[in-house]
Amino acid sequence: MPLLVHPPLGDFASDAALPNLGPALMPDVVERALADRLHIAGTSGPPRVGGIRVIAYKPGRRCLIEYDVRLRADDGSNVSLALLGKMRVNRYGNSGFRQLRALWDAGFGSDTADGISVPEPICTVPALSLWLQRKVEGDVASKILARTPPAPFAERIARAVQKLHTCGVQPEKRHTMDDELRILDGTLPCVADDHPELARRISRLLGACGRLGGLVPERVPCGSHRDFYADQVLLTDDRMVLIDFDLFCEGDPGLDIGNFIGHVAEQSLREHGNAGALGALEQALEEAFVAEAGEDSRWPVRVYAALTLARHVYLSTRVANRGHLTEAVLTAAEERVAVTAADGGHA
Repeated sequence: MPLLVHPPLGDFASDAALPNLGPALMPDVVERALADRLHIAGTSGPPRVGGIRVIAYKPGRRCLIEYDVRLRADDGSNVSLALLGKMRVNRYGNSGFRQLRALWDAGFGSDTADGISVPEPICTVPALSLWLQRKVEGDVASKILARTPPAPFAERIARAVQKLHTCGVQPEKRHTMDDELRILDGTLPCVADDHPELARRISRLLGACGRLGGLVPERVPCGSHRDFYADQVLLTDDRMVLIDFDLFCEGDPGLDIGNFIGHVAEQSLREHGNAGALGALEQALEEAFVAEAGEDSRWPVRVYAALTLARHVYLSTRVANRGHLTEAVLTAAEERVAVTAADGGHA
């Protein structure tokens, strides 16, 4: 079987901010680095790397790498593993691994009765400043949003989020409403710079978002994913697997479902030309989560959904093939923020 390194190593070896990225794509280096770190029950002997693929890469910031690894089982047969390696600038992998391990041990393992899991943490690789988790084979939930019955899916999502919020794992960071608004303050003006014809509308939207966020009372925070949306949920035959906890933090209990709903609205606009096309799913998500977390979560969920949609105005200018949607997303965000503000928390 020929070794696959894709894309070619030369595309990554010059990233000074990630000095171990080049070595992490060299099979012989990876094999040596894994020799005393990779311990899988029922196997022995040195690992062999059969393939390396760069899955996601942001120059100077982070990289996600897939490794096809072969091990020798104790009975002499071959064992194949698909592992994902995570590398981030100025990180050694310990905190990400430790966080995922804590979630795994707090009831998110692969055999939980409720069918809600996280990927299995495997090991850290200090020599390469990355850590490894087992790859989960499944479909991202975003692929099925338009064709799945809203209520059952929403109930599963709400249970998963509530489980995360109450699992007791202590995050290392905090995300407040001020932080949420600060992100908008730092990004939306970039859209105005690129699109002067939208500058006045962007300014008004920023002001409206600030006023809206100020209406949310401070509540007891909980462990929150913070970047929770349908692409962060993998569906297998019998499991719902939550992935990518890089932004895990203490946050308002309404943050995650609000973020999810805001992404649903953007996906509705992008795929169906109408931000309300998946409105039944949005409503089902809100109702299912409120049933789990309590009525006092409804208003924060709506506010965070509106602020998330506003953030997508900026994201539309930075994500490939979405630039044509900027004004449409802006219009949808203006309407969502205005409707939410008019509601005033008295739904």
